[in-house]
Amino acid sequence: MILINACSPNKEKGFTQEDSDAPLLFLGQKEPTLIPEVFAPGIISKPDRYEFGCTFSEDGKELFFGVDNSGVTEIYHTRLLNGTWSSQEKLFKEDSFSHNDPMLSADGQKLFFISDRPLEVGGQRKDIDIWYIQRENANWSAPVNLGRAINDELDQYYVSFADNGTLYFASKDKAEKATRDAFDIYRAERQGDGFAMPEKLPAEINTAQYEADVFVAPDESYLIFCSTRADGFGRGDLYISFRDTEGNWSLAQNMGNSINTGSHELCPFVTRDGKYLFYTSNQDIYWVSAKILDDYRQASSSAD
Repeated sequence: MILINACSPNKEKGFTQEDSDAPLLFLGQKEPTLIPEVFAPGIISKPDRYEFGCTFSEDGKELFFGVDNSGVTEIYHTRLLNGTWSSQEKLFKEDSFSHNDPMLSADGQKLFFISDRPLEVGGQRKDIDIWYIQRENANWSAPVNLGRAINDELDQYYVSFADNGTLYFASKDKAEKATRDAFDIYRAERQGDGFAMPEKLPAEINTAQYEADVFVAPDESYLIFCSTRADGFGRGDLYISFRDTEGNWSLAQNMGNSINTGSHELCPFVTRDGKYLFYTSNQDIYWVSAKILDDYRQASSSAD
């Protein structure tokens, strides 16, 4: 078990169990400032492994994150239960297929991820698709492929949902002369139990380069995503774009050296309460106060 425990004197002071858990949310870490810092060093972000991408439940008591184990990507899980964070366990037992980019649905009842697992049990490894599992009481369902409306014969990466059910994700650039690493960001509105035909986001977001790892605000007011561009600091940087009341996206701006480094920044995630921005940098998970987004919003407004 991860040794972060609730203090027993809380009961004597009349605290409820929910109150006593409050100091333990987000692994009991001190709240970040406007300066990014490694999240839970030695507990989640370890010096001997590569962690990337994470998603917290709305109440901050459940964490899913990706780990690269010698080229096979796996999703780990830990939760706060009875005042203690559980041991970090692999979500899937298969060792031959990759699973990564975890993202909880808004209601926390589905966990979306990407994988090269086959469509049928015992089948062959395939391209990378978007999948999900659904809570069934205390267990998870078998993995479900998101279907042909979203997945095609090319690779799909990372998912994020607006509160209205609209799905944002990345897919391999479909242009005939697209480079090997070129990806674009798409948007697909909810339609019944599925999704409408995805629409590629405009040139304010997408270029002929790599755009992926997209996080959308619950109200679709902004996007944060990873891209490789000439104005970048390293292998990949985080960019941000804002959406106006007419549905137009601002020209994506590099988030600058407050976030980006000479390393690789990717996998953004903002908590449901809008307080914290998580992302991956230098093979660790970082977090920072989401108030930092106000600076980019002001810069975007000034540029209009």
